[in-house]
Amino acid sequence: MLKQLYEALLLRSGKNYTVDSAIPERLILTTLLNRLLMLSRGFLKTRSKIFLGRHVQIKNPSSFIFGLGCSLGDRVLLDCYGQKGIRLGDSVSIGAGAIVSVTSHMSSYGVGLEVGNNTGIGEYAYLGCSGGVKIGSDVIMGQYVSFHSQNHNYSNVNKLIREQGVTSEGIELGNNIWVGAKVTFLDGAKIGDGCVVAAGAVVRGEFPSGTVIAGVPARVVKTVSA
Repeated sequence: MLKQLYEALLLRSGKNYTVDSAIPERLILTTLLNRLLMLSRGFLKTRSKIFLGRHVQIKNPSSFIFGLGCSLGDRVLLDCYGQKGIRLGDSVSIGAGAIVSVTSHMSSYGVGLEVGNNTGIGEYAYLGCSGGVKIGSDVIMGQYVSFHSQNHNYSNVNKLIREQGVTSEGIELGNNIWVGAKVTFLDGAKIGDGCVVAAGAVVRGEFPSGTVIAGVPARVVKTVSA
């Protein structure tokens, strides 16, 4: 009974996987009750339907736009101050302890974050979106993934690095991408659709669709045919 209810709720949120028959009903019940609590907390805080964990912080909430079924885990921090703020599609989840920072320094008003539908960002991620970060739909990420969409200039050894300014190209990820744990995306990274980024990779530059990317610095190690 609970299994069928859970799967029906999953289907309504755009997810059509089957619950493992080995999962005990007590775990399903606990999960459903926790989601109900998160939804109640979200409605009280935002007056909208969003699942919120404990101690979630949303700075400048007027620039936070989200679709149906979005979820923010415990202790997520969203800094929505920026030209485009933070925009999440339907059924986007951001794991516990994640930080999204749009304006990191008063010298430059940041751009923002845009995420497509059905994308999951793992626990303890850091998304530095001052130069703009765009993530497509159906992207799955492991834990401790980081984005750094700004780069410090350095051309004069007689001047402090922090006084030499910054450049920003932004970061873009396409659709249907699997990002392993502890991947680092540097400013200027652009990843095509249907890619896999191996755990621990440090990514900069452009990579075509349908490739497996790995290494420090990251490079294409495999191309997947249609």
